[in-house]
Amino acid sequence: MRALAGVWAKSRAHPADPRGELLTEHLLAARDAARLLQRRVGRIAAVPGRFWDWVILACLLHDAGKIPDGFQQMVGNPGPARPWGERHEVYSLGFAAHALSHLPVDERDWIMLGVATHHQPLQGDRSLRGRLRTTYRTPGDLIAALGPVDPAAAGELHEWLAAEIGTAGTAAPGPDKIARAAHQQLKALIGQWTDPFGSTPDRDLTGVLVQGAVTLADHVASAGTGLLLCQPVDASYPQSLASRLRRGGKTLFPHQQQAHAAAGHMLLRAPTGQGKTEAALLWASTQVEHLKESVGGVPRVFYTLPYLASINAMSDRLRAEFDPDGQDLLGVAHSRAASYYLQRAADDCGSAHEPGGELPAREAARAIARDRATRLFREPVRVGTPYQLVRGALAGPAHASILIDAANSVFILDELHAYEPRRLGMILAMVRLWTRLGGRVGVVSATLPAAVADLLTMALGGRPQIVEPPAAWTWPVRHRLVLRTEHLTAPRSVTEITGRLQADQSTLVVANNVADARDLYQKLAPAVTGRHGKDAALLLHSRFRAGDRAAIEKKILDRFGAAQPRRPGLLVATQTVEVSLNVDFDALHTSGAPLEPLIQRFGRVNRLGELPAPAPVVVHEPACGPRRGQPASDYADGVYEAEPTRLAWQILTRHAGQDLDEKVFGQWLDEIYATGWGQRWRADVECHFHRFDEDYLRFTLPFDDRSHLADAFDQIFDGTEAILECDAAEYRRLLGDHSAAAGRLLAAQLLLPIPAYGARLGHWDKALRITVIDADYDESAGLLKIHGRNGSRYTPGEVL
Repeated sequence: MRALAGVWAKSRAHPADPRGELLTEHLLAARDAARLLQRRVGRIAAVPGRFWDWVILACLLHDAGKIPDGFQQMVGNPGPARPWGERHEVYSLGFAAHALSHLPVDERDWIMLGVATHHQPLQGDRSLRGRLRTTYRTPGDLIAALGPVDPAAAGELHEWLAAEIGTAGTAAPGPDKIARAAHQQLKALIGQWTDPFGSTPDRDLTGVLVQGAVTLADHVASAGTGLLLCQPVDASYPQSLASRLRRGGKTLFPHQQQAHAAAGHMLLRAPTGQGKTEAALLWASTQVEHLKESVGGVPRVFYTLPYLASINAMSDRLRAEFDPDGQDLLGVAHSRAASYYLQRAADDCGSAHEPGGELPAREAARAIARDRATRLFREPVRVGTPYQLVRGALAGPAHASILIDAANSVFILDELHAYEPRRLGMILAMVRLWTRLGGRVGVVSATLPAAVADLLTMALGGRPQIVEPPAAWTWPVRHRLVLRTEHLTAPRSVTEITGRLQADQSTLVVANNVADARDLYQKLAPAVTGRHGKDAALLLHSRFRAGDRAAIEKKILDRFGAAQPRRPGLLVATQTVEVSLNVDFDALHTSGAPLEPLIQRFGRVNRLGELPAPAPVVVHEPACGPRRGQPASDYADGVYEAEPTRLAWQILTRHAGQDLDEKVFGQWLDEIYATGWGQRWRADVECHFHRFDEDYLRFTLPFDDRSHLADAFDQIFDGTEAILECDAAEYRRLLGDHSAAAGRLLAAQLLLPIPAYGARLGHWDKALRITVIDADYDESAGLLKIHGRNGSRYTPGEVL
């Protein structure tokens, strides 16, 4: 095997490395990674029984086509490196055709699919079909495009592959014969997978999972990170929780015991502060053990929450619970995960910031490594938004790995929001797919209405087990409802709030939009800071630079965190505070909104029930009318749909002045969703459910170029990021002073979320690859105004 001993799959990872990775080393590493993935995922009921055999063989063969001289020169073997531009996976098909000649045709086809699709689509822009129609039209064209191939190396590779597969003794084909077989296999694959009439749901899903498994194994092999074959949320958790409670003189709540005993999907309703998280984890530990027994894998546990700050807080909590020794058993999966890891790395090193406020590059390198490990699905427990998981619906090599990792997994959906029909419909469609892939789903909420439970039943294909406290259970009475017909920003409202602040109450003020929040902060903050210090009055909304918002959230938790001693002060916020921060205030003043967000706002007050009397939650009637630029619309404070807001106000009016038993919240929600508006809302959710299922989850023609779906998916969230013109030089310096990944991460602290239409007022910097805006900005107040061309401008108002 002298010739093969000098053939590389990868160039040097670092200049100091003595050599790159040998082709045979990489093929064995990919096969080993596929076997590891099989041990982790287990048997998947939705695919044929030989699925993992096909994946393992595809991984052994997937990069065999890297043997041509052109590819070797591209990876600097010999140097200097020179471009090649051809598709090595196409030539790999030729080796696979000869090495797998002993298998039935239908089995070979699945293996060929994994080999061919682990990088590019079969059809569409920049696809293999495009190559077949242009540069690879005939076998001769393919031979010419690939260029010279060392016959000795090709023969040795064939013999090596045959020995690994167990078919040693077959004659080694020459390089041209391999290319002709590759051309034939490529034509056959494209014919099979670009014909919509051959599509069936089972076939298409199996194809996507083959692609995802091969892609993930290839990436794991390349990264050398491995996959953890352990699950800390297992049978040991109930025992450790019970022991911890006993030491504090406590026992499990009845609903926690029910959750532990539940088999299959679950819907848990329980009041805030009554152990919902522990109940969800008890349920998850039971499902993990059931899945281990039934499918033979190591189930992953996904804990999803709707907001980034709440995800980060839950990650810290679960890391202390399940990974106290820092074995990296828990990953964070959201769009700012690397920034989370950066802050954790800095905290762990005891050096949150270097002089000048810049996080050091060494900690950026640690954060990037952790983020990459999470992106390769290394950890057995992951906390994130449901939308990161939903991205698996896009399929394609970059996303199909999410689907294979989600098979036979356990999903906890905490605070599944009902009042956003499009997002709820999208998540429910994914719930249906997760169950098809063998997953178990648990939904956890204090207030989930019956209408959502019915929709969840539809998505699951059967009713989940309902877990609730006993009927006689005494729900907490933590709040007294007060209504005001004056708007939150009215002078009398400001006077009332000022009185609370002068009485040294910690007071939360929640406005429906940024403009109102900033206006109230300017009026209320000076007296508070003069009395208690600069950080006693804080403002939080979504239009802050990432680094500034992180600093503000830390100040909020330090002063108003639920575990902190009670201190006087003020927080003015938009809905960013609803489920994003574990805070506890003495009183609340909020603008009226639909019932779900109001209940979440109530939950930030007297959260632990430690006050001697129910805390006042004061709801101010919002201003309803058309949104700017939409004269026929009707919105509360320009943000919330007016009709559900008015329905909530009508219910609140009947209970004004009463102490609130939290159990009534569910009854109120059921009343609202039983109205005509509720029926229209349900129809809207079902419409989005079916549309997302049809557009994303049917996987018809699954190997077409689906990159356009990524753009459509991102438009759902209608937002983008920019940097301030005054930050452009610093952004450029950070990108230039560090490695590419570290520079992007450190520079991300300067990113500012803006609405998609706000970007039109700025300009796209080609060198920095970011929108740059000329804007007024303050570290304490956030974005004030964007100055556009020709006198146009954007002022934050009807946004959160």
